[in-house]
Amino acid sequence: MEPQITSALCDSTTDHYPLNDRDADAHDESESILARSAASELHELEQELGTEILPGTEIMTDVGSHHFVKGGAGVLVPQPSDDPHDPLNWSPFWKGCAIAASTSVSFTQGFGPLALAPMFPYYIKDFDSNLTDVIKFTGVAILVLGFSNFIWVPLSTSFGRRPVYIASQIVCLVSSIWRAKAVSYSSFMGACVLNGIGAGPAETIQPAVIADIFFLNDRGFWNTVYWVFYMGSLMVGPIISGSMALHVGWRNFWWFNTGLIAASLIMVVFMFPETKWHRLHPNEIIRQLAAQEKGKPSPTDSAERVNTATAEDPEKLGGVVSHIPTKGTMPDLSLQATAERDPHLGKGTPSKQQWKLFQSNAHPFKSMALDLWIPWKLFAFPIVELAAFIVSWSCSSFLTLNLTQSQNFAAPPYEYSSQTIGFFNFAILVGALIGLATAGPLSDYVSARATKRNRGIREPEMRLVAMIPYVLIMMLGNFVVAFGYEQKWSWKPIVIIGFTCAGIQVAALPAILTTYAVDSYKPVAGSLMVAITVNKNVWGYGFAEFITPWIIKSGFVPPIMTNMSLITFFCLMAIPFYFFGKTFRRWSRNSSVHKL
Repeated sequence: MEPQITSALCDSTTDHYPLNDRDADAHDESESILARSAASELHELEQELGTEILPGTEIMTDVGSHHFVKGGAGVLVPQPSDDPHDPLNWSPFWKGCAIAASTSVSFTQGFGPLALAPMFPYYIKDFDSNLTDVIKFTGVAILVLGFSNFIWVPLSTSFGRRPVYIASQIVCLVSSIWRAKAVSYSSFMGACVLNGIGAGPAETIQPAVIADIFFLNDRGFWNTVYWVFYMGSLMVGPIISGSMALHVGWRNFWWFNTGLIAASLIMVVFMFPETKWHRLHPNEIIRQLAAQEKGKPSPTDSAERVNTATAEDPEKLGGVVSHIPTKGTMPDLSLQATAERDPHLGKGTPSKQQWKLFQSNAHPFKSMALDLWIPWKLFAFPIVELAAFIVSWSCSSFLTLNLTQSQNFAAPPYEYSSQTIGFFNFAILVGALIGLATAGPLSDYVSARATKRNRGIREPEMRLVAMIPYVLIMMLGNFVVAFGYEQKWSWKPIVIIGFTCAGIQVAALPAILTTYAVDSYKPVAGSLMVAITVNKNVWGYGFAEFITPWIIKSGFVPPIMTNMSLITFFCLMAIPFYFFGKTFRRWSRNSSVHKL
């Protein structure tokens, strides 16, 4: 993947400095001069490129006299500080430890909630219940999981990723023990609710961790790995649970799950230092430079150990940063000069502070209030709506298989055991691996070709073309499953074609659309994931609530074909976004979400 850089105008705001009136006036004048310089640089870039630079627009190469800080692969985005404890500067060993621990959390928190499918017959028997009621174990957990991120994401923003991972894993550990010991339907349902509360970070925190420790050109790979490990956990869970329920009983599966969560918790405690790191907003840089011109210490100097020339985060304004390549504000940006200015790149280590249980925050309630409000605000943006609904219905296609596999294959003429039904999920897992191997490279290839034709300017909409083969695969899989179930075909085409296609599309379509949305609104990536997750899980809960009686009344074809039609409809809506997505981004270019 090519290195990426973006540019746009940043606003100038004023904090209350301890200056007298004369100094304050001079300070404001300095800020105004620097802000005008930023606007001038943006205008120059747009004039040289002959295009409008909006949040999400990425300049992939040096432009005229504008040069950007480079690393081994080219321009580094975001720019690292010269602090050895900056997570972007960490050595490969520490980055590997952090991402391994983070991935273990995503996997173990996703492992349990959807593992119930092959065990439904046992729960019906042991709890004297019926299929419609035991399916609610899954639906309720999914619903609570989505809304739990209104707790976890604000805490993550205010106090760091590490305390959220530790606390959520403890909640999941307790819920898993509770499930293993539950002796009644209501008790087991209570454990499912608690599990939903604890498992929320699996769907939102790791993308933030990836953004904390990896440069932009590396994130596509790691985000795809995260998505497949998380979705893979949803597929591996039923494989293991079905076999264990048959041979050693369903309770032992939950004790096994408890062991996995405990191992992950230990990994987080000893392998995951805090990755959240404040990078100066471009407005802060302008104020800092203005303060330095007056010989006054900047208010951010004592709080942030970030080099003024390298601290700007191109993602604080949705991938939007003002580069001011003047002799007075920017050093030499050659590759050699960059290495000399940041000798810790690739060699840094976590500090003692980063191993503490939580990080201090001067305004925790303000940041938490913003995190509670921003996900709802984002639903007003068309790009977020598109991503939310495509992700929601793509995942519902996978959820359909999870909820119906026992209903179909445990009944005549198949009458397969829970182990056999669980093993059918291997096909979904293989499909997800195919999606991992193809979606990222295809999306990057399509974007790179379009960028080259566009004179080095990349727009987020360019990657939407990569959806086409996966939409066709999704349609094929749904047709095979719906009519295969209904007409009682051999398990082979249903599983080998239908289940595999479901795995491919659920790994590919959500990854492409979430990347598109995050590229357009980078500063609120965490809140964006909350919005998508809530939308996805609400629809998932509704589908889980109604699919069983719907199938009993009308057969398998109507609900599965309805779901497929909705996915297809929302995917077709990507066509106008391909042509007019930049217009939608222009509508929100001045939104406060780009200044958070």
